[in-house]
Amino acid sequence: MTKTVLGIIGGSGVYDLPGLENAEWRRVESPWGKPSDELRFGTINGLEMVFLPRHGRGHKLSPTDINYRANIDALKRCGVTDLVSVSACGSFREDLPPGTFVFVDQFIDRTFDRQKSFFGAGCVAHVSMAHPVSPGLVDRLEEAAKAEQIAYRRNGTYLAMEGPQFSSLAESLLYKSWGCDVIGMTNMPEAKLAREAELCYATCAMVTDFDCWHEDHDQVEVADIIKVLMGNAEKAARMLSRFAGEFPHEHPPCSIGSDKALEVALITAPEARDPAIVAKLDAVAGRVLIAP
Repeated sequence: MTKTVLGIIGGSGVYDLPGLENAEWRRVESPWGKPSDELRFGTINGLEMVFLPRHGRGHKLSPTDINYRANIDALKRCGVTDLVSVSACGSFREDLPPGTFVFVDQFIDRTFDRQKSFFGAGCVAHVSMAHPVSPGLVDRLEEAAKAEQIAYRRNGTYLAMEGPQFSSLAESLLYKSWGCDVIGMTNMPEAKLAREAELCYATCAMVTDFDCWHEDHDQVEVADIIKVLMGNAEKAARMLSRFAGEFPHEHPPCSIGSDKALEVALITAPEARDPAIVAKLDAVAGRVLIAP
């Protein structure tokens, strides 16, 4: 069995969890560029954990400016096996009010100005994104949310928009008509890259507002979002601390094969692969690119 290393991507409320021990910040280099920040290492109940502030400490990076490839590569280099993403979102449903946590199971990617794959010219791979979220992680997140008495909803579709502007009313109504449940700016291409890196991935989307479709929220304002965000961060810290404290120390196999996604994804013949690209993929895909 593989040793579990739990990765958490999120903001300031989630990298200083109750019970976190031996915490320290470390710089991690990546051939894909600079990650959002240093990574914070620590343990909870003996479980190794690695935290990454998605926007950098102090929220210095917009969703478009985040180097998603460097972030995922850095986490993989640190031995992360299971990754939980925590992020703010808007809601398209009356029954998902601010303060609700949504453990989404599907994504629609409407981003357009981001590097979305580790693979390309010189080494091509096509991973499946039919089921982008690891059910085993969601099971454990759900148990932790119940134990902490946090209002949550299991399953839902997350619309990823480019930003940094919020939606126009026409866009908000369109996405609502598609049956989307929540909207955010950061989970794509994060989820795609996590799958390419063979990480089990799950998202906790924390509702901060009704998007502008709602008559009471026709203008989404940052000040209002921050008020809810602070309360959500406290709840997320409690949930993740319990989640980590009860997580198995040996990585459980993913029921949908997230941790073996590349075994059926590589298409470029070994003799045709660009050595420079292969070298950059040492952490992400070394398991399948380097012959035994």
